[in-house]
Amino acid sequence: MNTNLLGVTRITKEFIPYFREKKKGTFLTTTSVAGFVAFPIGTIYNAIKFALEGWSESLSYELSAFNIKVKTIAPGGINTDFAGRSLDTVENSHYKEVESKMWAAFDNIVESASSADQVAEVVYMAATDDKDQIRYTAGEDAKAFAERLLEIGPENMRLEIKSQILG
Repeated sequence: MNTNLLGVTRITKEFIPYFREKKKGTFLTTTSVAGFVAFPIGTIYNAIKFALEGWSESLSYELSAFNIKVKTIAPGGINTDFAGRSLDTVENSHYKEVESKMWAAFDNIVESASSADQVAEVVYMAATDDKDQIRYTAGEDAKAFAERLLEIGPENMRLEIKSQILG
């Protein structure tokens, strides 16, 4: 939370006066598909990404009077060594079955993940397109999740993920 949520808010706070003085600027925040669709065994990660989505949307209203944009980039799976290098997992015997199913699903996601270059293209577009748009999805899997969420709604999405991963 210190890095992924509080760090983002603290850095943003430091730049707001500069952007206000210039009467322009764009904040880009990396969220995740997990910022609008939650997954099992990702409780804290999902909470942080959901928080960043809401914080960014609220901040976009506050800063729009100063011609300052706030944009989020929500990638899905990215073909990097993120899982092996950055995930901090703790096994819990009470959730062994759920963890096994989720890791199997995660392995499938990694196989169809976007390249870092594909995500970088979306970041570049968000930084340069001058649109009054807050959310950008990066990757076909993230786009599919976002479209499915809009199609069936959040409660049905939760039930669908539960059924797919937990049976």
